[in-house]
Amino acid sequence: MSTNSTARNSPWRGVMVATPLTLRDDRSIDFDAYAAHVRDLVDAGCDGVVPNGSLGEYQTLTDQERDQVVRVAVEAAGDGARVMPGVSAYDSAQSRRRADQAAEAGAGSVLLLPPNGYSCEDVAVRAHYAEVAAAGLPVVAYNNPYDTKVDLTPRLLAQLHADGSIVAVKEFSGDVRRAYEIAEEAPGLDLLVGADDVLLELALAGAVGWIAGCPNMLPAGCVALYRAAVSGDLETALPLYRRLHPLLRWDSKPEFVQAIKASMDIVGRHGGPTRPPRLPLDAESAAAVRAATEKALAEGLD
Repeated sequence: MSTNSTARNSPWRGVMVATPLTLRDDRSIDFDAYAAHVRDLVDAGCDGVVPNGSLGEYQTLTDQERDQVVRVAVEAAGDGARVMPGVSAYDSAQSRRRADQAAEAGAGSVLLLPPNGYSCEDVAVRAHYAEVAAAGLPVVAYNNPYDTKVDLTPRLLAQLHADGSIVAVKEFSGDVRRAYEIAEEAPGLDLLVGADDVLLELALAGAVGWIAGCPNMLPAGCVALYRAAVSGDLETALPLYRRLHPLLRWDSKPEFVQAIKASMDIVGRHGGPTRPPRLPLDAESAAAVRAATEKALAEGLD
């Protein structure tokens, strides 16, 4: 199957970049800068973008802002199939409404956390995903047990897949052993790398996509790493992975939004500030991000 056919039939696969908010100094969204960033990512070889995710500070957005971010992303990407909006919310009705809006805007799929207001039972998780799937777009589950306190175990993912509620999972548990359990429990479910610093391990275990943070700074280098990793070209992938890992590992830290934006500013892309309660990096973290970014640039990564 050609790359274009795969993108059309399974638009959640490949390098899907979780995009940050491009904020002005007054914390309003610069939609022109956001559109330019989306176009730049696609031009650099990324397969698509994921607006309104954790990196996109979705919790701080108004309903109008969330909707406009999606519409701008769809237009800038040039193909709605390349856009996977995050539709997570505290209740299923809000998530369903956001999925309906994503479908209306022309998006190709949506990304959905489990209910994150409390540690809920499996039957509630299944009902939540079924409600959002009824909007008609393919749903990618987002397993982030650290923040949601709900663990989408391989067995639960298999149930959600059998229900017809999800097509893939963004796996962010950090436990690379889960890749093999997921393949055993739900062989038709697509595994997507959810944390930058386990990219190589999950790619070798069969991942078919990467919901990524690091390409916001160095898109070409990250695309080259992903393509080599999923093709099993370790001669290319392993050196790249080692060189990028000081930046990749920031994706798994609580300050990942600030770190990625700071790195973007250093490479000459629009990173900018974050919205409260996220504060700027402390001096030590900012210096570490700068050192890792400048080292990558000096080594020719872009």
